[in-house]
Amino acid sequence: MKNKILRSGLMVLIWTFGLMNLLSAQDLYSNFNDLTNRLNQLTSGYEDLSSLQSLAKTTDGRDIWVLTIGSGDVENHPAVAVIGGVKGSHIYGSELAIAFAEKLLRDSSSDEIRELLETTTFYVLPRINPDATEQYFANLKYERDVNTVSTNDDRDDAFDEDPFEDLNGDNLITMMRVADETGKWMIMPEDNRLVRKADISKGEKGGYHVFTEGIDNDKDGQFNEDGEGGVNINKNFTYDYPYFTPGAGENMASQIETRAVLDFLYEETPNVFSVVSFGPANNLSSPVKFNRGAISQRVIKGWYEEDVAVNSLVSEAYNDITKLKDAPAVSGQPGDLFQWAYFHYGRYSFSTPGWAVPDVMDEDEKPVKFDSNEAKFLAWADQNNLDAFVDWQEVDHPDFPGKTVEVGGIKPFVSDNPPYEYVDSLSRSHTDFLIRLAGMKPDIRLVNFDTEEAGRNLTRITVDVYNAGTLPTASRLGERTNWVKEAVVKIDLSNNLQLVSGDALETIESIEGDGTLKKSWLVRGSGSFTISAGAPNTGISTIEQTIR
Repeated sequence: MKNKILRSGLMVLIWTFGLMNLLSAQDLYSNFNDLTNRLNQLTSGYEDLSSLQSLAKTTDGRDIWVLTIGSGDVENHPAVAVIGGVKGSHIYGSELAIAFAEKLLRDSSSDEIRELLETTTFYVLPRINPDATEQYFANLKYERDVNTVSTNDDRDDAFDEDPFEDLNGDNLITMMRVADETGKWMIMPEDNRLVRKADISKGEKGGYHVFTEGIDNDKDGQFNEDGEGGVNINKNFTYDYPYFTPGAGENMASQIETRAVLDFLYEETPNVFSVVSFGPANNLSSPVKFNRGAISQRVIKGWYEEDVAVNSLVSEAYNDITKLKDAPAVSGQPGDLFQWAYFHYGRYSFSTPGWAVPDVMDEDEKPVKFDSNEAKFLAWADQNNLDAFVDWQEVDHPDFPGKTVEVGGIKPFVSDNPPYEYVDSLSRSHTDFLIRLAGMKPDIRLVNFDTEEAGRNLTRITVDVYNAGTLPTASRLGERTNWVKEAVVKIDLSNNLQLVSGDALETIESIEGDGTLKKSWLVRGSGSFTISAGAPNTGISTIEQTIR
């Protein structure tokens, strides 16, 4: 027996050492195959704590993976859904999600994480738009946020007829500037590599037209407006769906990827209490603001005041751990995952890009002010010797005979995705945040249980239904939707017991964090009974007793 235990322990050590080597060797963002290999490594190494499921296959045959992490009755433990790859070109968000899973499982032997996973479930969807993200690894690189479903974005009855062209042969799609006195764009004074719209109210005049790099293939006066594919999954969700908007699809939830996420969260995971998405929206560095007018409309457009308070509390924890409080606040966009998770799914929805361009300091160690995000990014890139810009190069362009046309600009992907050497420390802090958030989960417990004689053959039963968590058992908006299961308090009596007063079953819309609901029943007779309280997203507490 001793030798068997030693061999088992040795195998765990060997596997853990192998995983640590894999993590330390990881020095590049992962394409779909690498991502899949990393997920399989986790499930084979931690088969008692994780399971991998494909929700669907995309048009190009890639899986929408979900990794479930937890121990015991995972379906009835409060859960956090962690979603990456919300924006196809934001590959860093996907990396944060998979790195969180790796770090959490790697530390699962510690008392803190072991106890957390005994009571909390994590659903990790690391890349929900994998076909778009693969453009990062293609020979021709451009920031692609749409999948590969053919679309007619310019509604001219032709599909994908006006794609990008690489005019300077560098395998990157950047920008074109065309010298023309009627143009509305001008060279930016603080950085002559950049252009911006001229402000005539300040006496400024433009001298350029600006387009994405390419040719007007369909001769409609627009450039690259109907390229290869597709639908932007982060415009295809059901809340505030942007009808007739390029990239949004013909209808809401029209895409395989969108429906896979919706079906999984709606139908299979009632235990989710919060959705954390790594994407363009940001209500973690700066929480949403309460707008009374927005919640007074027939269709709610803003967060309830109670939910704003929760957002502020969680944001404070996020900024304390990640030190990203100065990252720009970014509101949700029509049809995105972030807003759907709150307004339609009814959960606490938190989103962050997970990184922001750091401040550039002057010689007095004070932050330099810039007129644009692009100028700030380039100054930071220069300061850190990053190859982030394609110098302007003159090209011959068939659509602009006799004009000076130049191709150049900020390279694709570099401004939204940090250099990979930053990822380890950033993913560590975001893992710590997700652990902190999980520790705030609603947690219903039955406490202060008591029975006392109340007359001839009568017994008074009392108990406190206590939310030991920091967060309420449901968001204020969640109370309005059937998709958030209400907590249920129920007493089951044996045949020899009769309920005289009190509800045999009662639903509770919400109990605030550290809040208590007192329950009392009067029963006649003797026998056993069971009291249970809770919901999938709060955990279920049970007491069994006998009256003699």
